[in-house]
Amino acid sequence: MTAPPIGLYVHWPYCAQICPYCDFNVVRARGREVEAEALGEAILADLEAQAARLPPRRLVSVFLGGGTPSLMPPRLAARIVAAARRLWPGPDETEVTLEANPTDAARFERFAEASVNRLSLGVQSLDDRELAFLGRNHDGAGARAAIASAMANFPRVSVDLIYALPHQAPAAWGRALDEVAAMGVEHLSPYQLTIEPGTAFHRAVRRQVFAPPPDDLAATLFDTTQVTLEALGFEAYEVSNHARGAAARSRHNLIYWRGEDYAGAGPGAHGRWTLAAGRHATETPRGVMAYIDRVGAEGLSVALERLSPREAAVERLLMGLRTDEGVAAADLAPLAIPPARIAELEGLVRLADGRLTATARGRPVLDRVIAELADAA
Repeated sequence: MTAPPIGLYVHWPYCAQICPYCDFNVVRARGREVEAEALGEAILADLEAQAARLPPRRLVSVFLGGGTPSLMPPRLAARIVAAARRLWPGPDETEVTLEANPTDAARFERFAEASVNRLSLGVQSLDDRELAFLGRNHDGAGARAAIASAMANFPRVSVDLIYALPHQAPAAWGRALDEVAAMGVEHLSPYQLTIEPGTAFHRAVRRQVFAPPPDDLAATLFDTTQVTLEALGFEAYEVSNHARGAAARSRHNLIYWRGEDYAGAGPGAHGRWTLAAGRHATETPRGVMAYIDRVGAEGLSVALERLSPREAAVERLLMGLRTDEGVAAADLAPLAIPPARIAELEGLVRLADGRLTATARGRPVLDRVIAELADAA
């Protein structure tokens, strides 16, 4: 019998600088070299302990995220990938993704030698003024050079872009998508700028330093994204992810959206384990030293929390409706969604062949749709 699939997420929290829109669990890298070495060893020990607690699993993806994992020593990346493959044997073509900044392009070849076969590049924009506004430490020329380097070193490349910036014109946004796609990139992740509490941008908006674009312009920019990328041969297989063909889709992100299992290591990493007692959420300590100390003292970093059937079903609804696959109606049974509620949302969702999916009209208002379905019981 084939073991169920599992993915591994490893959080590397260090960044050269903190972007003003970022609310992730990150710290500045400068002066933390010794700490970073200790963190790498703790992550490797934690993987051993987590694998010992899990039933057999088949590794299908490794995702080195952050933070800025392209600041990680490539030799450490190689050790993490090798440990994951040993602990959870899987196919030779296991997807290994590294998130990277354009400023680290000189290291791409070494990461490719460390078994990374997919690069997720945080370009965010090709426009110098937009990059300055976003607090990025690269310019448009550096972004273009990094994309070219990524294409030369990795068989699969994804590019992140941010839109719905103040005063951004739909035509200019469409041209940026055209240019990135023309470079041969097979996967694009365009994210709408959100003003997260606690970030520098949140404080700036409160001080009226700038204002996000009005809802109607943000909606137009979303529509521009869909129309432009569809014309270029990309499938919107998830709300913010577009791929040229099924093979270009992110196998790791599909784990999240399909409700499969994944382990999480590193400070503040989350995971999901299916055990005999049911579905469990895992979380590690957020602080770097707290994580290192927990692994050193207890061996295992994660705290497990069993999800109720309803909690697990709500999570499936939240994640599954984001994709073009939707979610199996059977997975939503604990919610007991009345058929009348689904009928009320006609045109926004569709129930067919035992699966519930969001329509093209439903995707832009997905938060409202999910809230109405989750609260229907």
